[in-house]
Amino acid sequence: MDQLSNNYNLEERTAKFAENIIILTRSIKIDAVSSRIIGQLVGSGGSVGANYCEATEAESKKDFIHKIGISKKEVKESRHWLRLLAISNPEKKDEIKILWKEAQELLFIFSKIVKSSKSKKIEN
Repeated sequence: MDQLSNNYNLEERTAKFAENIIILTRSIKIDAVSSRIIGQLVGSGGSVGANYCEATEAESKKDFIHKIGISKKEVKESRHWLRLLAISNPEKKDEIKILWKEAQELLFIFSKIVKSSKSKKIEN
C-alpha cells in the first residue's frame, strides 16, 4: 500500500501511530518520570486505533459517534503525554514533534467525523 493510500486508511494510520509511539518509547531511558509518561502514552496511543476499529463495527450511528469521540479524547491525551515526554527527553524532541503533528492531524480528522456525523439525523 502506498503512502497516499495509508493517509486515507484510518485503521492503518492509527495503527502506525501506535507502532511509532512504541518504537520511540523503546529508545528512551527508563526512570521514574519516563516510566509513568511512557505507560500513559503507549496506552492512549494504542487506544486511538482500538476505538476507531470499534467505531467501524458500531451497532448504531450513536455508538459510532461515541467510539469516534473516545478516539478523539485518546489522541488529545496522547498529545499531552508527547508534550511531557519532549520536556523530559529534550534529545528526542524532533522525533516526538513528528508524532505530535500526526496526533494533531488525527485530532482534526476525528473532530470532522464527529461534527459531520452529528449534523446528520441520528437513528437509534
